[in-house]
Amino acid sequence: MLTIFGTIALDTTRTHLKTVTRVLGGAATYASLSACKYFPTNLVGVIGSDFPLQYMEILKRNVDTSGLIFKENGKTFHYDSSFDETLTIRRSNKTELNVIQKFEPIIPDEYIDSKFIFLANNDPTQNINILKLFSDPKLVICDTIEYWIHNKYDELNSLMKNVNGIIIDSQEARLITHEHNLIKCARIIREIVKDFVIIKKGEHGSMLFYQDMIFLLPAFPIENVIDPTGAGDCFAGGFLGYLAKSGRVNERILKEACIYGNVMGSFAIQDYGPSKLIDLSPEEIENRVKIYKGFIENR
Repeated sequence: MLTIFGTIALDTTRTHLKTVTRVLGGAATYASLSACKYFPTNLVGVIGSDFPLQYMEILKRNVDTSGLIFKENGKTFHYDSSFDETLTIRRSNKTELNVIQKFEPIIPDEYIDSKFIFLANNDPTQNINILKLFSDPKLVICDTIEYWIHNKYDELNSLMKNVNGIIIDSQEARLITHEHNLIKCARIIREIVKDFVIIKKGEHGSMLFYQDMIFLLPAFPIENVIDPTGAGDCFAGGFLGYLAKSGRVNERILKEACIYGNVMGSFAIQDYGPSKLIDLSPEEIENRVKIYKGFIENR
């Protein structure tokens, strides 16, 4: 069983092409819509009374929403950000925690035996608390962002000690470690988590650090990038979904999971919000995986 916990959001995203307001977003949303393409996925989180019905229908069609809590008198987590003209540099304009601020995580009884867990970008204290509710997980992965690094660094450090792996952006890796060189960053973080570190580098791909191995992958080339929001979360969802489908974790499986993670991230950036993921077929995914493997095998 695969369970994902994190933010379900209404995002405002500003690019030089367009501004979209209060679209479906959130780390857990992107990750679960990506993971479910490989393995049945449970979504845990909290939303407010302003969460649109059509967004709820999207989630219900794709994942198990038994773990989704509705706060009638609250507002959904809202994140407002801007990208520069290259769509590679993102600035946070506003983070409104709203219903997640005092949320006490719970999970349905049927989720307790989940073997694969992704603690997506969210309050690290809540992530620590919800992890205690699972009986005997086989693999736990977490993520974080600048907001939590600045506001709850000690709690984030405690969380990292209790997970098998972490998937983070290069900027966050540097903030956590106070280092600039990503190899040094990975080495420091690798000493905290149990098994592996993945550093996402946007248009420059990703880096997996596992035992004594470093696995480098380029990004899938997309000519018309529309909105990079959620690409990293889709990487994490595709990565964990593939691992859950495989049922095993070793060097070969981790490498293959990174390929599927990169491919899922490439779909996310082709439109605003998670719209490219919603009706994405297995054939479309496998076709892009085949093309991508052709790129990396011919290097």
